[in-house]
Amino acid sequence: MGIAAKLLSENGELIFITPRSFASGNYFKAFRTVFFNAVQIDKIHLFNSRKDTFNRDSVLQETVILKAIKIKRDPGKKVLVSSSTGIKDIFEPKIKYFNAEELIDLNSKEKILHLPTSDKEESILNLVSTWEDVLADFNINISTGPVVSFRALDFIQNNIEKGTVFLAPLFWLHNVNKMNLEWPKHLKEKGQFIKVESGSKSLLIPNRNYILLRRFSTKDDKSRLIAAPYFCNYAKADYIGVENKVNYIYRKDGHLNRDEIVGLCALLNSELFDTYFQIFNGNVNVSATELREMKFPPLFSIKEIGNKIILSNNYTMNNVNDIVNELFELEVILN
Repeated sequence: MGIAAKLLSENGELIFITPRSFASGNYFKAFRTVFFNAVQIDKIHLFNSRKDTFNRDSVLQETVILKAIKIKRDPGKKVLVSSSTGIKDIFEPKIKYFNAEELIDLNSKEKILHLPTSDKEESILNLVSTWEDVLADFNINISTGPVVSFRALDFIQNNIEKGTVFLAPLFWLHNVNKMNLEWPKHLKEKGQFIKVESGSKSLLIPNRNYILLRRFSTKDDKSRLIAAPYFCNYAKADYIGVENKVNYIYRKDGHLNRDEIVGLCALLNSELFDTYFQIFNGNVNVSATELREMKFPPLFSIKEIGNKIILSNNYTMNNVNDIVNELFELEVILN
């Protein structure tokens, strides 16, 4: 795609069928910069099913057909975005039109391509576009868990030892559920503790308040974003371990308050954010880079969500979605 874009003559066109994974993420950032500065999208078609489109060839990717033209950049150019489940309904696609600048901000750092395919997704994208803050604006950061299991086998174990061995809890992807941490959880080859000693100190993080977020969604997960609150009184330890398939969200200088943790966790798990995330993410990976770039509502709104959930003492996803939807008046949009 990159080479073809460079080879095109003025008004030349290209068409490619590819996975849609280039639309976001750090891995394709340099490609997006080169490609979208060379050509302008004219039409793009999304296949919403990972398995129905090219199942004969065992392609398990969300796939797109993209047509682009080498013309002078026009932010107001109308781009046709169509979608179908697979091949069977390709002649009856859903069709929407957007200005090019609504789909990709070429002045942004990441140049993420947003691909809404329904009125619901368009409305949510319009809502999010009114938000101005990213996590860094709240002095909140996100990092990837430092414990790479196969490199830390000497430190990981499944049982508490009595004696001189100091242990910290170790959290894996499977411990993280929506609004809830399930630990300890007896899983084969996934020890729930990590030794605290000189050789493991670089793998551990201080026992403070965090949000733990899965870095990958499995084929059985209905949502891409799955986050759980972690409070420092959860474990009597100076440190905790976070495995490499889990992201953790924290305040670098200071600490996250309870209302901030519950509010942020609720937003990430909500139908609102899951829909928002899937507009630009077409794979199972939830990267820290993408989350740093995602827009969030003002901090007072996040705290309001958190306080309402804490006061209700109801952490179910039904209650979370009700509170989030009511605050942003989303009942009509999501229904």
